[in-house]
Amino acid sequence: MASFLDPLIAFVSAHPGLAYLTLFLAALLEAVPVVGSLVPGSTIILTLSALVPGGELKLWAVLAAAIAGAALGDGTAFWVGHRSQREILSVWPLKNYPAVVAQSEAFFQSRGALAVFFARFVPPIRAFVPVTAGALGMPPLRFYGVNIPAILVWAMAHVLPGVFAISVLHEYFGPHHHGTAKHLWMLAVLGGALVAALAVWIIRRRQGGGVIEPAKPVK
Repeated sequence: MASFLDPLIAFVSAHPGLAYLTLFLAALLEAVPVVGSLVPGSTIILTLSALVPGGELKLWAVLAAAIAGAALGDGTAFWVGHRSQREILSVWPLKNYPAVVAQSEAFFQSRGALAVFFARFVPPIRAFVPVTAGALGMPPLRFYGVNIPAILVWAMAHVLPGVFAISVLHEYFGPHHHGTAKHLWMLAVLGGALVAALAVWIIRRRQGGGVIEPAKPVK
């Protein structure tokens, strides 16, 4: 695995602009209905955060890329729902995912504005609540008043743990083993993501389906 991570780290060091673009797109796509349920944006952000302590990436730029992507994604989804109202919930591709749409609507109806805040931390609802909030007539100022703080907390929760962990591991292993610290964090994040994905797959198999699976066509 180190033979894979070392070239990746070297590439990011040589092309930090592409890394920031990747972070931006990862956060943006996570906010797109349906697509956000499939893109491992959180894993990408957590993994690349390991490159901040070593200087390959800048902390402020990583946070800015994640915040900008999430804000643009959530804001665009909200305005699409706000302009189309409930009609958007019954057109493609949302009409193919009635279970998630219903779950997102119930989540929003039961928690109101707080649903916008907490949904940012709950996949796959995260990708559906902004458009649902707009479709159900949530005022824009109220949406952004909750969404922006949620994005700020979400970004810090995804970036700072990696920075802190690498700094601690760096101190533990010593300056001559900084690469080891980055490898351990990246492997832990990737391994955790695989375990989580496997657990979700097993749960869905036992339940006979999953919330992000498209509805079966009526014959």
